[in-house]
Amino acid sequence: MSTVPPSAPLLYVTQLSKAFRGVQALHEYALSLQPYTLLGVIGPNGAGKTTLFNILTGVVTPDRGRIVFDGRDLTGAAPDAICRAGIARTFQNIRLFRRMSVLDNVKVALQARQSSHFFTAVLRPPRFYAQERMLSERAMALLATLGLDAHTNLQADALPYGLQRRLEIAMALATEPKLLLLDEPAAGMNPTEADALMHLIVHLRDALKLTIILIEHNMRVVMGICERVQVLNYGQLIAEGTPEEVQNDLRVLQAYLGANTR
Repeated sequence: MSTVPPSAPLLYVTQLSKAFRGVQALHEYALSLQPYTLLGVIGPNGAGKTTLFNILTGVVTPDRGRIVFDGRDLTGAAPDAICRAGIARTFQNIRLFRRMSVLDNVKVALQARQSSHFFTAVLRPPRFYAQERMLSERAMALLATLGLDAHTNLQADALPYGLQRRLEIAMALATEPKLLLLDEPAAGMNPTEADALMHLIVHLRDALKLTIILIEHNMRVVMGICERVQVLNYGQLIAEGTPEEVQNDLRVLQAYLGANTR
């Protein structure tokens, strides 16, 4: 794999492009992201935001471009390799093991970092039970961080909507990422839930030393917690800067906010 100098950003993306049946979903996208940054990515529906996340996590292979993460070229890498490299995500539509308990959902996610063998699972030597206890302890610690430790035995689909969102974040964190991608985490939340989510995201960034990219339509969330904001429109990056700079950018007012700037 290619390497970049130690002083390079945590995530470096250049000329990232993807078309689906002739429709350009992403065109010449670029990003240089320093560690511990909280970046917001906004844009109208169909702007290319989720395509960007799908490419960064290996779900979709780009037509061209380069992705370098933590000094490693991950362009075109498989999703499991990207996860092990330290990139995790949540989804616009919550993805949980809905019939399993809250605790077991996180334990399953923790196993992405575990090495296991068939005979160990069948024969169950003492180390098997030691590993299970360790998984349970780590899962409980994550659930406490997300404010879910009072719901460990509850079936995942019995959680209120806002707590299901938190559980999905806990599962992403269980893979021990350096970069966390959040796809519309405030979708469907009321203002009180959205406020609590804002505080949670900032707390996780600071406490766990994470770098976070946030796709979100709730402008109050984006402008309230993100240090930098990118704006996509028809697959192209049309603006980037601080929240204040982006809000006053003429191209954003025209393309995203639909303002009459004449």
